[in-house]
Amino acid sequence: MSKGREAAGGGAAAVLLRYLREQNRPYSAQDAFGNLQREHGLGKTAVVKALEQLAQQGRIREKVYGKQKIYFADQEQLPAASDAELRGLDGEIAARTAQLQALQQSCRQMEAELKDLNGSMTTPEIASEIEALTKDCASYTEKLERIKSATNHVTPEEKEKVCREQQLYSREWRRRKRMASDLLDAILEGYPKSKKEFFVSTKAGQCPWLLSRTLSLF
Repeated sequence: MSKGREAAGGGAAAVLLRYLREQNRPYSAQDAFGNLQREHGLGKTAVVKALEQLAQQGRIREKVYGKQKIYFADQEQLPAASDAELRGLDGEIAARTAQLQALQQSCRQMEAELKDLNGSMTTPEIASEIEALTKDCASYTEKLERIKSATNHVTPEEKEKVCREQQLYSREWRRRKRMASDLLDAILEGYPKSKKEFFVSTKAGQCPWLLSRTLSLF
Protein backbone atom coordinates (compact mmCIF):
# COMPACT_ATOMS: atom_id res chain seq x y z
CA MET A 1 0.00 0.00 0.00
CA SER A 2 1.34 3.43 -0.91
CA LYS A 3 1.85 6.15 1.67
CA GLY A 4 -1.01 8.18 0.19
CA ARG A 5 -3.39 5.22 0.49
CA GLU A 6 -2.15 4.49 4.00
CA ALA A 7 -3.04 8.03 5.05
CA ALA A 8 -6.40 7.91 3.25
CA GLY A 9 -7.25 4.60 4.94
CA GLY A 10 -6.86 5.89 8.44
CA GLY A 11 -3.08 5.70 8.71
CA ALA A 12 -2.76 9.45 9.48
CA ALA A 13 -2.79 8.73 13.23
CA ALA A 14 0.02 6.17 12.88
CA VAL A 15 2.09 8.52 10.73
CA LEU A 16 1.65 11.38 13.21
CA LEU A 17 2.37 9.22 16.25
CA ARG A 18 5.57 7.89 14.70
CA TYR A 19 6.60 11.40 13.63
CA LEU A 20 6.04 12.96 17.08
CA ARG A 21 7.97 10.15 18.78
CA GLU A 22 10.88 10.37 16.34
CA GLN A 23 11.16 14.15 16.54
CA ASN A 24 10.26 14.28 20.26
CA ARG A 25 9.39 17.96 20.18
CA PRO A 26 6.10 19.91 20.26
CA TYR A 27 4.21 20.76 17.08
CA SER A 28 0.99 22.55 16.27
CA ALA A 29 -1.46 20.95 13.85
CA GLN A 30 -0.40 23.46 11.20
CA ASP A 31 3.29 22.61 11.68
CA ALA A 32 2.66 18.88 11.51
CA PHE A 33 0.55 19.30 8.38
CA GLY A 34 3.22 21.44 6.68
CA ASN A 35 6.00 18.97 7.52
CA LEU A 36 4.15 15.79 6.47
CA GLN A 37 1.78 16.88 3.71
CA ARG A 38 4.20 16.52 0.80
CA GLU A 39 5.72 13.20 1.85
CA HIS A 40 2.55 11.44 3.07
CA GLY A 41 -0.23 13.33 1.27
CA LEU A 42 -2.02 14.19 4.51
CA GLY A 43 -4.86 16.72 4.44
CA LYS A 44 -5.08 19.36 7.11
CA THR A 45 -8.48 18.15 8.34
CA ALA A 46 -7.14 14.61 8.65
CA VAL A 47 -4.12 15.86 10.60
CA VAL A 48 -6.27 17.84 13.05
CA LYS A 49 -8.66 14.94 13.64
CA ALA A 50 -5.82 12.42 14.04
CA LEU A 51 -4.00 14.58 16.59
CA GLU A 52 -7.17 15.13 18.60
CA GLN A 53 -7.89 11.40 18.50
CA LEU A 54 -4.38 10.50 19.68
CA ALA A 55 -4.62 13.03 22.51
CA GLN A 56 -8.02 11.65 23.63
CA GLN A 57 -6.57 8.14 23.62
CA GLY A 58 -3.66 9.30 25.80
CA ARG A 59 -1.06 8.26 23.22
CA ILE A 60 0.25 11.85 22.90
CA ARG A 61 0.02 14.96 25.06
CA GLU A 62 -1.89 18.14 24.28
CA LYS A 63 -1.27 21.66 25.65
CA VAL A 64 -3.43 24.70 24.97
CA TYR A 65 -1.77 28.15 24.62
CA GLY A 66 -4.46 30.75 24.04
CA LYS A 67 -6.24 29.72 20.86
CA GLN A 68 -3.53 27.30 19.73
CA LYS A 69 -3.05 23.64 20.65
CA ILE A 70 0.38 22.04 20.84
CA TYR A 71 0.94 18.26 20.55
CA PHE A 72 3.98 16.23 21.61
CA ALA A 73 4.91 12.65 22.42
CA ASP A 74 4.09 11.27 25.85
CA GLN A 75 7.49 11.01 27.51
CA GLU A 76 6.38 8.13 29.76
CA GLN A 77 5.71 5.97 26.70
CA LEU A 78 9.17 6.52 25.24
CA PRO A 79 11.96 4.08 26.14
CA ALA A 80 14.33 5.31 28.85
CA ALA A 81 17.78 6.21 27.63
CA SER A 82 20.80 4.39 29.02
CA ASP A 83 23.69 6.14 30.76
CA ALA A 84 25.79 5.78 27.63
CA GLU A 85 23.06 7.32 25.49
CA LEU A 86 22.70 10.20 27.94
CA ARG A 87 26.44 10.83 27.89
CA GLY A 88 26.33 10.76 24.12
CA LEU A 89 23.48 13.26 24.09
CA ASP A 90 25.38 15.51 26.51
CA GLY A 91 28.41 15.38 24.25
CA GLU A 92 26.29 16.17 21.21
CA ILE A 93 24.66 19.10 23.04
CA ALA A 94 28.09 20.47 24.01
CA ALA A 95 29.33 20.13 20.42
CA ARG A 96 26.20 21.79 19.01
CA THR A 97 26.50 24.59 21.60
CA ALA A 98 30.10 25.26 20.60
CA GLN A 99 29.10 25.18 16.94
CA LEU A 100 26.29 27.66 17.63
CA GLN A 101 28.64 30.03 19.46
CA ALA A 102 31.12 29.88 16.59
CA LEU A 103 28.37 30.63 14.06
CA GLN A 104 27.10 33.53 16.16
CA GLN A 105 30.62 34.98 16.37
CA SER A 106 31.02 34.58 12.62
CA CYS A 107 27.67 36.32 12.05
CA ARG A 108 28.72 39.25 14.25
CA GLN A 109 31.96 39.62 12.29
CA MET A 110 30.14 39.51 8.97
CA GLU A 111 27.58 42.05 10.21
CA ALA A 112 30.42 44.40 11.22
CA GLU A 113 32.07 43.97 7.81
CA LEU A 114 28.74 44.59 6.08
CA LYS A 115 28.24 47.77 8.10
CA ASP A 116 31.71 49.01 7.08
CA LEU A 117 31.04 48.18 3.44
CA ASN A 118 27.67 49.95 3.48
CA GLY A 119 29.38 53.05 4.84
CA SER A 120 32.16 52.97 2.23
CA MET A 121 32.15 54.56 -1.21
CA THR A 122 31.36 52.46 -4.23
CA THR A 123 33.87 51.99 -7.05
CA PRO A 124 32.09 54.50 -9.37
CA GLU A 125 31.94 57.03 -6.50
CA ILE A 126 35.66 56.63 -5.82
CA ALA A 127 36.45 57.05 -9.52
CA SER A 128 34.37 60.23 -9.66
CA GLU A 129 36.06 61.56 -6.50
CA ILE A 130 39.52 60.85 -7.93
CA GLU A 131 38.63 62.66 -11.15
CA ALA A 132 37.38 65.73 -9.25
CA LEU A 133 40.48 65.81 -7.01
CA THR A 134 42.75 65.48 -10.04
CA LYS A 135 41.09 68.51 -11.66
CA ASP A 136 41.41 70.52 -8.43
CA CYS A 137 45.08 69.57 -8.12
CA ALA A 138 45.78 70.68 -11.70
CA SER A 139 43.98 73.99 -11.08
CA TYR A 140 45.93 74.68 -7.88
CA THR A 141 49.21 73.74 -9.57
CA GLU A 142 48.51 76.21 -12.38
CA LYS A 143 47.64 78.94 -9.90
CA LEU A 144 50.83 78.29 -7.93
CA GLU A 145 52.94 78.52 -11.05
CA ARG A 146 51.36 81.89 -11.94
CA ILE A 147 52.13 83.20 -8.47
CA LYS A 148 55.73 82.03 -8.62
CA SER A 149 56.26 83.58 -12.05
CA ALA A 150 54.80 87.00 -11.07
CA THR A 151 57.21 89.97 -10.90
CA ASN A 152 55.32 92.11 -8.38
CA HIS A 153 56.12 90.14 -5.25
CA VAL A 154 56.35 92.03 -1.96
CA THR A 155 59.79 91.80 -0.34
CA PRO A 156 60.11 90.85 3.35
CA GLU A 157 61.34 94.41 4.10
CA GLU A 158 58.28 95.96 2.47
CA LYS A 159 55.99 93.60 4.30
CA GLU A 160 57.61 94.46 7.63
CA LYS A 161 57.30 98.20 6.92
CA VAL A 162 53.59 97.85 6.10
CA CYS A 163 53.02 95.87 9.31
CA ARG A 164 54.76 98.53 11.41
CA GLU A 165 52.67 101.29 9.81
CA GLN A 166 49.49 99.31 10.36
CA GLN A 167 50.31 98.90 14.05
CA LEU A 168 51.11 102.61 14.34
CA TYR A 169 47.87 103.68 12.72
CA SER A 170 45.89 101.22 14.84
CA ARG A 171 47.35 102.65 18.06
CA GLU A 172 46.65 106.20 16.91
CA TRP A 173 43.09 105.29 15.95
CA ARG A 174 42.45 103.76 19.37
CA ARG A 175 43.93 106.80 21.12
CA ARG A 176 41.75 109.23 19.17
CA LYS A 177 38.67 107.06 19.65
CA ARG A 178 39.29 107.07 23.39
CA MET A 179 39.71 110.86 23.40
CA ALA A 180 36.49 111.35 21.43
CA SER A 181 34.63 109.02 23.75
CA ASP A 182 35.87 110.88 26.85
CA LEU A 183 34.88 114.21 25.30
CA LEU A 184 31.43 112.91 24.38
CA ASP A 185 30.86 111.59 27.90
CA ALA A 186 31.83 114.94 29.36
CA ILE A 187 29.46 116.78 27.01
CA LEU A 188 26.54 114.44 27.72
CA GLU A 189 26.84 114.95 31.48
CA GLY A 190 24.95 118.24 31.18
CA TYR A 191 22.95 117.54 28.04
CA PRO A 192 19.22 117.59 28.87
CA LYS A 193 18.21 114.99 26.25
CA SER A 194 19.17 111.48 25.24
CA LYS A 195 22.36 110.47 23.46
CA LYS A 196 20.40 109.62 20.30
CA GLU A 197 18.73 113.03 20.23
CA PHE A 198 22.11 114.63 20.76
CA PHE A 199 23.52 112.99 17.65
CA VAL A 200 20.44 113.92 15.62
CA SER A 201 20.59 117.58 16.60
CA THR A 202 24.37 117.71 16.09
CA LYS A 203 24.10 116.24 12.62
CA ALA A 204 21.42 118.80 11.72
CA GLY A 205 23.54 121.69 13.04
CA GLN A 206 20.83 122.70 15.50
CA CYS A 207 22.72 122.53 18.77
CA PRO A 208 24.14 125.96 19.83
CA TRP A 209 24.29 124.55 23.36
CA LEU A 210 26.99 122.14 22.15
CA LEU A 211 29.33 124.99 21.20
CA SER A 212 29.03 126.69 24.56
CA ARG A 213 29.41 123.45 26.44
CA THR A 214 32.47 122.45 24.42
CA LEU A 215 34.15 125.83 24.96
CA SER A 216 33.60 125.53 28.72
CA LEU A 217 35.67 122.33 28.77
CA PHE A 218 38.83 124.17 27.67
